[in-house]
Amino acid sequence: MAPQAELQQEEIIYRSKLPDIYIPNDLPLHSYCFQNIANVASRPCLINGTTGKVYTYAEVELTARRIASGLNKLGIQQRQVIMLLLPNTPEFVLSFLGASFRGAIATAANPFFTRAEVSKHAKGSNARLIITQASYVDKVKEFAQDNDVMVMCIDSAPEGCLHFSELTQADDNDLPEVDIASEDVVALPYSSGTTGLPKGVMLTHKGLVTSVAQQVDGENPNLYFHSEDVILCILPMFHIYALNSIMLCGLRVGAAILIMQKFEIGLALELIQKYKVTIAPIVPPIMFTIAKSSETDKYDLSSVRMVKSGGAPLGKELEDA
Repeated sequence: MAPQAELQQEEIIYRSKLPDIYIPNDLPLHSYCFQNIANVASRPCLINGTTGKVYTYAEVELTARRIASGLNKLGIQQRQVIMLLLPNTPEFVLSFLGASFRGAIATAANPFFTRAEVSKHAKGSNARLIITQASYVDKVKEFAQDNDVMVMCIDSAPEGCLHFSELTQADDNDLPEVDIASEDVVALPYSSGTTGLPKGVMLTHKGLVTSVAQQVDGENPNLYFHSEDVILCILPMFHIYALNSIMLCGLRVGAAILIMQKFEIGLALELIQKYKVTIAPIVPPIMFTIAKSSETDKYDLSSVRMVKSGGAPLGKELEDA
């Protein structure tokens, strides 16, 4: 029997008409985000929509370094996991960046999870520290005691819990040098579980740098974000949409990120007008509420130059509205 003829394989490479972009994927994620900090050091980085407190880029970078030093003092080692059980808050961003500086891994859970769901997430990710707020401590207390896991609160710390100030007041000069490889994991978000149980997704420094660069870097980026922008962050930061395309992209370009803990239409419209929001990443249900609400006409939303929608199809009727 004659041998079967070998199939001819042809390699085809499709290239964009746009010029290639340089992706500095040799940089750790935090270094990439703050690569141009000299140009934006005094500009607003994080705006707390609840309190009005503003953190400049210089303050965010310094605080993240202090948090990294504090994590080291607590015994958090490179490649160990810290868990963020928080609503949208500046402390979420600061903790995530602090973990990156330390060479650790941040995983984030939905604070509205049940006690069993939170415990499963914490156990599956092998979290060594859980950063949360007092109202959620009961969801993690038993797990933490049984597994020798530290619990830290960003607000009033109940008995047996650490306070976030132990991180933010650490000396950044005590931060040890960390050799971070581009293939080291920096984030461990969990899937939504549509094809089974939620699974931890290992995202490396290189992977997230590449993802963000593809969105906002280069002469003709897919998302034209810039340092003059004010980006509304109303979507949950524990989800990859907000984590990647709002938080990290915003940090990379030096924009101001306006943080809301949850969607309330009156407050959202008020903050858009007050801070002159230019970019509004949302999901279809929020778009529907804004488009149909009688409140919308009471506010000046003319500063908004871009509305991003994801998570589900928007629909032509809603898009036209």
